[in-house]
Amino acid sequence: MDNDALDIRPTGVAPAALDAYSALLSGVFGAGPKFTPQAIAWRYRDNPAGQVVGADAWAGPVLAAHYVTCPMRAVVEGRPLKGLLSLNTATHPDFQGRGLFTRLARATYEQGAEQAYDFVIGVANAQSTPGFLGRLGFQHVDRLEAGLLAVAPRRFADAPVQFRGDWDASMLAWRLANPAARYRTARLGDLAAVYADTHLSGVRCAAFVDGEALDATGAAPLGFTLFLGLDPRFSLNGPRFLRLPDRFRPSPLNLIYRPLSEAAPRSLDPRATAISFLDFDPY
Repeated sequence: MDNDALDIRPTGVAPAALDAYSALLSGVFGAGPKFTPQAIAWRYRDNPAGQVVGADAWAGPVLAAHYVTCPMRAVVEGRPLKGLLSLNTATHPDFQGRGLFTRLARATYEQGAEQAYDFVIGVANAQSTPGFLGRLGFQHVDRLEAGLLAVAPRRFADAPVQFRGDWDASMLAWRLANPAARYRTARLGDLAAVYADTHLSGVRCAAFVDGEALDATGAAPLGFTLFLGLDPRFSLNGPRFLRLPDRFRPSPLNLIYRPLSEAAPRSLDPRATAISFLDFDPY
């Protein structure tokens, strides 16, 4: 079947659609907790910021390819904006090499603009980054920092922030209800910390939010604290931040960005961008 015969449809959240996405993602990437129908329903259907925006290619009853972006809230240049996080993409082995990802991505961004979303942001690995930059017009904002925090921040410095995720109580409650992960929270001075287990034994990834947004009263867990992201509000240089060698990283992670509306800036300044694992969901 050639590409013109494929049926391109918006991504849905009906149970049959969620089952099809689970089967395709598990078949392409291997079964895991992130790809169960329950976890996909949490991410695609139950997000307080909105249901998933995406596109699917169908060859009769066969899901040939799938690409989704997930709604998010952000404060950009001091204003609340509606954004989309580029997330899951998969192509059935029988339909690979046909450019379906690019076709579905363009259809998705058209939907996003029509639905008044302001931007798309994502974290791409070394393999997928060139496609986003060359064929889809994304900006390469920066490579994410990855390192161990010798001392966790207890407050945010008064630094310029052009972009940050907008994590209020309802968004955090949903994020921490992820059925594919388990989190711990702690109060650290003016901040609240969220910790997730990583692939490294004894190392937990941490994200930091305003303490008023999360009722966290516990203590920080024992072990090493990994920060994965960017943030101008605390130091990611010097002896308090020990960068992970590349051999401990599965792939360099690149922050990418594309505006969808006139309300969004044409580009992001990496020195004024705050993003953590909460925003792009590696854990």
